[in-house]
Amino acid sequence: MEAKHANVLTSAQFRHLLRVTEATSRFPKRDTLILLLDVTCGMRVTEIARVEAHHVLSRLGTRQKEITLPGRVTNGCRPRCVFLSHPRTIKAIDRYVEWRYSRGHGVGLDRSEYRGLMPCTRLIQTQKGSSFELSVKCRVSFAGEVMEYFSADSLQNYITSLYRAAGLGRGDSSHSGRRTFAIRLVAQGHLLETLQILLGHSHLDHVAPFLDVSQRELHEAVAALNLSS
Repeated sequence: MEAKHANVLTSAQFRHLLRVTEATSRFPKRDTLILLLDVTCGMRVTEIARVEAHHVLSRLGTRQKEITLPGRVTNGCRPRCVFLSHPRTIKAIDRYVEWRYSRGHGVGLDRSEYRGLMPCTRLIQTQKGSSFELSVKCRVSFAGEVMEYFSADSLQNYITSLYRAAGLGRGDSSHSGRRTFAIRLVAQGHLLETLQILLGHSHLDHVAPFLDVSQRELHEAVAALNLSS
């Protein structure tokens, strides 16, 4: 349900978002990584706020190819994997870790372990070197049950502010990244079962909201149809 009303970013819009963030953000290394984790990994905002350094880096400091998120971190309380495969995201992680260490946010004395980061600290930190705040909310599950969940409203609002700084419209928000991730996978011909796994949903029916296509997106899809081959 989270991404139903969010716009899908075009490739040009996403490139523009990254360029503006790099040029205008006070913390471009961190903020660029946040946007890339959203769009290229399909991570929920709350997952981005809660993922810890040791989920991304091994003790020896090597970058994990897959982030194994424990149930306490995910929205559905089920463990899932996030795949760190996109070259730009991989580069952004390395750049951010060095930047965070240089600022002294949650760091240890020995750089040979976790590249100097304290393993159980949140990977993404505020400008003051603390975790983004979480609040407890309730929602009704697909089964009709009332469930409590954590929401990273402060990070969500911050991501939306990055979209606004780039001049993107009211329908573009922190939810646009995860929906863009989903729609691009479908457009590239991947199975819905693959999409289900990558989004971390327990049932295939939960993927449906991500496939709710607007009139604008239908027009854009036809206009961009490649007939050259």
